[in-house]
Amino acid sequence: MGRTMRTPIIAGNWKLNKTVSEAVALTSELKKLVVGTEGVEIVVAPPFTALEAVSNSINDSNILLAAQDVYWEDSGAYTGEVSAPLLIDVGCDYVIIGHSERRQYFGETNDTVNQKVKSALSHNLKPIICVGELLEEREAGRTENIIKDHVAGGTAGLTGEALLSCVIAYEPVWAIGTGKTATPEQAQEVHHFIRNLLSESFSDGVASQVRIQYGGSVKPENAAELMAQPDVDGALVGGASLQAESFAQIVENTV
Repeated sequence: MGRTMRTPIIAGNWKLNKTVSEAVALTSELKKLVVGTEGVEIVVAPPFTALEAVSNSINDSNILLAAQDVYWEDSGAYTGEVSAPLLIDVGCDYVIIGHSERRQYFGETNDTVNQKVKSALSHNLKPIICVGELLEEREAGRTENIIKDHVAGGTAGLTGEALLSCVIAYEPVWAIGTGKTATPEQAQEVHHFIRNLLSESFSDGVASQVRIQYGGSVKPENAAELMAQPDVDGALVGGASLQAESFAQIVENTV
């Protein structure tokens, strides 16, 4: 399954960082650095409060917008939640769903991930579905079981056509914000495993087209080697996406 048909996607997850003015400053700088870059999709995921301002800032650029989470109901008595129609309204193209921090701190489960994915897809919002194992799970030899559980749970009930609008992000939780990175070989092994799971659940044709990102301490220094792996189709970048220069270098090292 060659990668020729899969455009790499580099997404910057800003997490709980950046005021509106800081967010606009960052995207203004980033726009200049990646102008004219082709062959890679560039996505930024600011906090909810900065989405509209960033959307306006990147309107005339090759940068797309993602939200960091979504609720599965469209509207109603759900204080504090943000729905897919509201995210579409401010210009979002993508939404991150099931990030390990959501699972760890906010009670996200495979079931809630699945509901969010289905809601996003019904509004033409593209989900970035996060999967990944904890350090103790890897050390116990349970990586494949956990990944299988996350992938099957998150994509349950989807058609192959719907899956083509999704991105899977593999984030080994032990490599997030720790400075530890999965080796390119470790990343490729899990990405290949995920693609095989998708082949079994959907079809070889669908699996060969779905993009699988790597997330976990991605930096300019390790990006090129990770992206060179046959089943690694981009990166979900955390800390390094908070500076335009380092994020742009990761983009450049992907092409």
